[in-house]
Amino acid sequence: MSRERAYLLTEIIAVSALAWIYLIRMPMSAADFGSVAARIAAPLPPALVDFSICFLMWAVMMVAMMLPSASPMVLTYARLAGGRDGFSVLWTWMFAAGYLAVWTAFSIAATVAQLTLARAAVLTNALTVAPIMGAAILGAAGIYQFTPWKSACLRHCQSPVSFFMTRWRDGAAGAFHMGLQHGTSCVGCCWMLMALLFVAGVMNLVWVASITIFVLLEKLIPYPRAVSFTAGCALITAGLIVLLQR
Repeated sequence: MSRERAYLLTEIIAVSALAWIYLIRMPMSAADFGSVAARIAAPLPPALVDFSICFLMWAVMMVAMMLPSASPMVLTYARLAGGRDGFSVLWTWMFAAGYLAVWTAFSIAATVAQLTLARAAVLTNALTVAPIMGAAILGAAGIYQFTPWKSACLRHCQSPVSFFMTRWRDGAAGAFHMGLQHGTSCVGCCWMLMALLFVAGVMNLVWVASITIFVLLEKLIPYPRAVSFTAGCALITAGLIVLLQR
């Protein structure tokens, strides 16, 4: 690895670590979030305060969870950009910014989903859904692991060189556009896994860390479909167990 890419990897680790520090230190219950909102944003409309705090949590969480799994793609871009036009830190971070922009958009959708469930009195104080809904989410996430959409998105995430060879665009704008494309495929691969956060608790850091590790392994190991199929079977089984225990 060149010195430039070593620096880049260090920066990715640092940004991810800062996001994890925020998650560890943030309020860990809905009641705590309410007290924080009351202290820092009393003059603002309550709905805006709720949305802002919830969105910040999801956005930082997506950086903590997904930036590490994107590091092989980011490092591959840095290597190819250096070979074509000289190494450019700006272009590389523009690619990463495009990737994170898609996950930020996903965070908006997740925030809306969480607030909607909360207002419908579906979420508990631990930010989990009712068992029957949790069983449905587990089953749906498991089934999704076997779909062609999951397979196609996972193949994309596992083949960074192939992606860049077919979709390369020069310059900072091109890097950002490719980051958007990669982020879209990554969301397509992982969105149902993120829905599992509503089963074990949106702010359950053990669950967050487990999904992070699984996503990273699914992209890095030589036999990703074996991991996906095994996880799919496990999720469907877990859903059935939760359903039968009601």
